[in-house]
Amino acid sequence: MSRTGAASTVSGGTTAAAREKVWRNWAGNVTARPGRVAAPASVDELAAEVRRAAGDGLRVKAVGSGHSFTAAAATDGLLVRPEGLTAIRAIDREAGTVTVEAGVQLRQLNTALAAAGLSLRNMGDIMEQTAAGATSTGTHGTGRDSGSIAAQLTALELVTADGSVLECSAERNPEVFAAARIGLGALGVVSALTFAVEPLFLLTAREEPMAFERVMADFEQFTAENEHFEFYWFPHTEGCNTKRNNRSPGPAAPMPAVRGWIDDELLSNGVFQAACALGRVAPSAIPGIARISSRALSARTYTDVAYKVFTSPRRVRFVEMEYAVPREAAVAVLREVKAMVERSDLRISFPVEVRVAPADDIALSTASGRDSAYIAVHMYRGSRYQDYFTAVERIMTAAGGRPHWGKMHTRDAEHLRAAYPRFDEFTALRDRLDPDRLFGNDYLRRVLGA
Repeated sequence: MSRTGAASTVSGGTTAAAREKVWRNWAGNVTARPGRVAAPASVDELAAEVRRAAGDGLRVKAVGSGHSFTAAAATDGLLVRPEGLTAIRAIDREAGTVTVEAGVQLRQLNTALAAAGLSLRNMGDIMEQTAAGATSTGTHGTGRDSGSIAAQLTALELVTADGSVLECSAERNPEVFAAARIGLGALGVVSALTFAVEPLFLLTAREEPMAFERVMADFEQFTAENEHFEFYWFPHTEGCNTKRNNRSPGPAAPMPAVRGWIDDELLSNGVFQAACALGRVAPSAIPGIARISSRALSARTYTDVAYKVFTSPRRVRFVEMEYAVPREAAVAVLREVKAMVERSDLRISFPVEVRVAPADDIALSTASGRDSAYIAVHMYRGSRYQDYFTAVERIMTAAGGRPHWGKMHTRDAEHLRAAYPRFDEFTALRDRLDPDRLFGNDYLRRVLGA
């Protein structure tokens, strides 16, 4: 899953120092104290670690780079670290695929693909996650026709509770493949993944400030006319920042280095960090800060290789909740969120992020069976987020929303079974592959049931 940790690791065993280490996610809102830590360097070593843990009565969880906000990876048993499984096994130009081990970071994958003249079809907005973490929790970007990172998988390798290694694809173990692409770590430990890739392409990004009412009025048009559309609304204001990404024949015209540093580092990270810190100690200043923030970034257009356009640096730490609602409900839901903020005493320093994705066929995908709009809310790390997230979650669930598996929410198995038509298909497979819940933890018990 999408997680990080600072534990010392020893493949095939652990040290006293490693046992004492506390694992923390990126946001710092989740901690765990594993009983054993391992960093296997091959699928055979991983399978041996799983068998050994089972024999010792330890539960097993794998971690990645820490960018989930839930306790999906927390364990008091065996913590499997990703740094030993970072090989890019094969790039097959003829088949249009790349096979990587689970711990490969998306940054490493994108760099290697670009060097080979290849690209993923779509990306989220950061590259810090591991390949297995990003897929297992349903990480996504925005796309009219192209879905989540998991939707780009053509095969995966899974170590199951008895130490067996399953090769999974549409042809081999297809029922496992249908579920394990977004498996939450509940079916086993993913050791390798195969992605569909295509020739390297350019995107032209058009970023433009726009009034909230204009975005609402033209949301369907923007979504239909652009390959990748997203926007941010700044609470306490009428301001949004929109981004439209479309393929370009070139030539490349990257963002000038100075302008990119000013917008992406100085304003979006440095100044924003200071503004969030001020807002935490002086909440009454937040509406004024929000008005300034909504006007700080001006329109810009640039053309670059796809992954450099999809992603941007995110250095301000926060906690996040995100829900996928039916795409046709997006405008009404956003208007309700805005009205709720305006009539409340809440002071929200982070913008609300809105993206879209097409329907897919993955059992526990937030876009499973329906075109979706994603609405993400954030709060600066250390701020009181509970009232805001609770109010937003009430709106999202009333609209049929599905929570992102790696982001904060309060839903349980009873609710999620009604939200996902294929929920019981997933849990039945889990019962078959992991009847003793070797890969279980408190989070999975809540969202999948006992």
